[in-house]
Amino acid sequence: MLRRDDTVCVMVDFQVRLLAAIHGSDAIVANAIKLARGMRALGMPIEWTEQNPRGLGPTVPELAELLPGEPIVKLSFSCCREPSFAEVIARLDRNQIVLAGIETHVCVWQTASHLLAAGREVHIVADAVSSRTPQNRDIGIERARDAGAAITSVETALFELLGVAEGPTFKEILKIVK
Repeated sequence: MLRRDDTVCVMVDFQVRLLAAIHGSDAIVANAIKLARGMRALGMPIEWTEQNPRGLGPTVPELAELLPGEPIVKLSFSCCREPSFAEVIARLDRNQIVLAGIETHVCVWQTASHLLAAGREVHIVADAVSSRTPQNRDIGIERARDAGAAITSVETALFELLGVAEGPTFKEILKIVK
């Protein structure tokens, strides 16, 4: 189960030019927006990356406006191979990583693999990840699961972190997921 005091959300490479080729991109972006709004409502830290933004453009504006600070720019497929990402994760000192992004079989999978190898608990948000083809998306999820990652959904993650069906945060999460 996800715990509020031990979780960070990582949004991987939700970039305009990359999303143009991604299977089900509209649904993936909509779910990433729900996840970002929910994490904000819960007061959870969110980190985000952009893969080679000079070539792939910026993060989609409707998601970027919900994300704190600036993206971590990377050229490596795994976020963990970018020193500034590794520093941020170490500084946050949170063991549970909720991963959403693209492409599932490349950047998301490689990031999950490195985080798991480092002893982190990884939760892949299945309805907020995709690849150019459904087959590659499925391969990325399968490999992550086989390596020890938990597979979750936007609603599952948010309600695990929420924990109770009461109060203003519960009402806010309900608005987000409906």
